[in-house]
Amino acid sequence: MPLTGRAALLAAIGSIPIGLWGPSWTGVLAVDGPLALACACDFALAAPVRRLVLSRSGDTSTRLGESADVTLTVTNPSRRPLRARLRDGWPPSSWQPGTEVDASRHHLTVPPGERRRVTTRLSPTRRGDRQADRVTIRSYGPLGLFSRQGGHKVPWSVRVLPPFTSRKHLPSKLARLRELDGRTSVLTRGEGTEFDSLREYVPGDDTRSIDWRATARQSAVAVRTWRPERDRHILLVLDTGRTSAGRVGDAPRLDASMDAALLLAALASRAGDRVDLLAYGRRVRALVQGRAAGDVLPSLVNAMATLEPELVEMDARGLAATALRTAPRRSLIVLLTTLDTAPVEEGLLPVLSQLTQRHTVLLASVADPHIARMAKARGDADSVYEAAAAAQAQDERHRTAEQLRRGGVVVVDATPDDLAPALADAYLSLKAAGRL
Repeated sequence: MPLTGRAALLAAIGSIPIGLWGPSWTGVLAVDGPLALACACDFALAAPVRRLVLSRSGDTSTRLGESADVTLTVTNPSRRPLRARLRDGWPPSSWQPGTEVDASRHHLTVPPGERRRVTTRLSPTRRGDRQADRVTIRSYGPLGLFSRQGGHKVPWSVRVLPPFTSRKHLPSKLARLRELDGRTSVLTRGEGTEFDSLREYVPGDDTRSIDWRATARQSAVAVRTWRPERDRHILLVLDTGRTSAGRVGDAPRLDASMDAALLLAALASRAGDRVDLLAYGRRVRALVQGRAAGDVLPSLVNAMATLEPELVEMDARGLAATALRTAPRRSLIVLLTTLDTAPVEEGLLPVLSQLTQRHTVLLASVADPHIARMAKARGDADSVYEAAAAAQAQDERHRTAEQLRRGGVVVVDATPDDLAPALADAYLSLKAAGRL
């Protein structure tokens, strides 16, 4: 039975030798009779791809967990309308799994001499810079029988910043800071605090704060108020060595350390202190110094965005020497590193005295919540063995922390969700005690 209509057309196209196909054709060069004319016309009426002019605009940064919109403008300078399918290529980590096909592919029609815009929404799954890859366009003729295909390089970069999930704790920590700063009725005094003002005595005030000379000059009892010293220097030191690559939950330890560092930086800058950042593994990975209070947080977030752990042991001596050069005057040095026994005893403890002689040192470490759950496991032999192993790991960790405390280090050991607020509380406690 002879084929007719679309079936005949498809059969004719399928029977043409491969040698007759052109480099940019999805059909063939020629067929006999009316079909040849239809195919030739369809190919001729497809807008040329290489003459298209493409440009980008849109977001250049986003936080991990949020989306970024990048707009691609396609200009058709030819005299033929563009009917096309477009694929905007980006690295696989630019989208959540399973969403790339829908997000990166677009249909568009561009009349001659006009332009159209398509928007690609990125939802990155990792920190760092995401670079745009090739834009591939397939231009179809009016019958859809043939297409021209080509690619364009249209550079664009989107920086994926740390998510800073701990910022939800900032209001409560600022409220505590205002109490320390003497802006509420709760007033504290430490050896490093500064005289602020005089006010009338109220029952419950510390009698040691009564200013007897001021009282003698007026009819009411006057007490001194105090506020923590300002313009202290804080150096945040991120360990980017091997141990920071260990995953706790769904993210590396380094990410939890970054989140804690950002909350502390936001709090300290509001308190009038100067905050610097040093990221170190075997070498300086990032250094942020001398930023104004309003520029501290953006600078730290931008510097942390591209940091990834190095699978080498952290050089503790190099870190200590670099920290001392970065903080020549008395400072609070916050080490965000591990409490694992071997790295601390072999690396950090031998050089710790170099830091504590001149600075106040605070060490913050990410604890694995799975260890705590294992320690509580019961019910069968496997659970008991797991609990015993977890208890041994916890004991070693506690002994290491105690060694550091005896060396004059303030230690904060908490799970990823609790590390940031715990570190902020430790900073406020040091500030209230006048130890900065």
